[in-house]
Parts: sequence; C-alpha cells; structure tokens
Amino acid sequence: MSAQTSDGPTRAAVRDRLDRVTDPELDRSIVDLEYIDSIEIDGGRVSVTFTLPTAWCSPAFAWMMAVDARDEVESLQAVETARITLAEHMHETEINRGVNERLSFADAFPDADGDVEAVRRELDEKARVARQYDAVETLLEAGLDAETIVDLRLRDLEPNTTQPDRTETATDDDTVAIYVADRSFAVSVPATSLERYLEKARETSLVTDPDDRLFRTPEGEPIDSESFELVHQRGRLAQVNMSSQGGICDGLREARESRLEETADD
Repeated sequence: MSAQTSDGPTRAAVRDRLDRVTDPELDRSIVDLEYIDSIEIDGGRVSVTFTLPTAWCSPAFAWMMAVDARDEVESLQAVETARITLAEHMHETEINRGVNERLSFADAFPDADGDVEAVRRELDEKARVARQYDAVETLLEAGLDAETIVDLRLRDLEPNTTQPDRTETATDDDTVAIYVADRSFAVSVPATSLERYLEKARETSLVTDPDDRLFRTPEGEPIDSESFELVHQRGRLAQVNMSSQGGICDGLREARESRLEETADD
C-alpha cells in the first residue's frame, strides 16, 4: 500500500495510522469503534474529526485519543501537520485547543486533579492484563500446560514476531513458534493474540529482555504454577470488564446515530 501520493498521504495510509489508536478504556481501535467522522487531506496537511459515544466521556481519555491520533498521523512522512477535531463533547473546546496548539494536559486543564500520564499507565496495565488472558488462552488451546506457560521467556518465541520495530500487524493466518522443553521442540500457535500482548507488555516495560518471563501478575511479578489459575482468572475479569464497557459504548453510539437520523428525517 502506498503511504503517499505526489500531493500528500493517501486516505488509506491515514486511516491505517488511526487504526493504531485505541480507546484507552476499551483497548479497541477508534477506527473499529467507528469514532472517525471524516478525514480531509490538503497536500501535507491532514484534518481528522472524531466523535465519542457520549459527550461526557472522560476528558483524560478523549485527550489521549486526540493526542495519539495527531502523533500517529504526523508519523507519516508525507504529513506536515495533522489537525484533530473532537466533536460533540462537553470539553471539546479545551481539548481541541490544547491538542492542536500542542499544550500539555495540565495547561489545557489547569484545574484537573491528577496527571493524565498516570491515568494512561494505569489503563495500559489493565489492557496488558486483558491481552495476557487472550494470549494465555491461545497457548492453553495449543496444549501447553500451566507449568510450561509460566516459565516461557521472550527468547522462546520465534524471532520474527518479537522484533520491536516490526511494522506489520499479525493476521489471523500468521503463526508463531513457541519453543518448549529446553527448546527441544516448538509448538506453532496463532500469532495475533501473542503479538497484541507483547505490544502492551513492551509499552509497560515488563517484557523487553530475551530472558524476561513472558507473562506476569497484574502487579508485574513472575507467575508461579500454583497461582497460575488465579492470575488467569484476574485477566479474564479485566477482559470482561473491558468488553462490558465496550458494549455500553456501542449501544450509546448506536442510540446517538439513531437520534441524528431521526432529526435528519424531520
């Protein structure tokens, strides 16, 4: 896919970058969630408008999405500047001004209680735990037992799926080799859930060295085989919580769209 034309980036390239931005509470792509309203391209200048399911969505969450969208789009070589517009939000004025004028969250919201980066770290940890559940489920379905899973290291994964600079996202057809029993043999498993987990594990600085244990407790400690089931169930609870929130957001978005359609019909 071409990332640009002679006049600037392609719409597909911009959309691909936006697809990497997640709603931090749901850990789902803002493209998949259908938050994106429009993408306008004028040479090297890109304008993106997005709307969240409710006008009262946390300003910290909305800020993270807007900043991440700006940074992802501006990472394209053909993009000079990206302007991000949040619509129909109770704090859209502060967020749009702050993000596009490149202010800090504290400058945009001087009365805010707490640091937005601390909130981001907390949500990243929650997403890591939920993604770990999916990755471990993949390994269990492949026949690995708890004792083997808790002892896995980053080096036990096939190298081409564990490189930090890998740019392509795994597809449902991709597989990864998991080396077990002192690397005497390998088990091939679907790569998607493992790559998603590793992405978040690296972002939270838990899995970076080849000898690092692959999976951790929610507190970031290595897991022993006796506590494996408890840790795994905590991951399931985190995932269920995110899924429930996602269902609520989907319902709110659909209700908003229905109201807009009714207004247009009137």
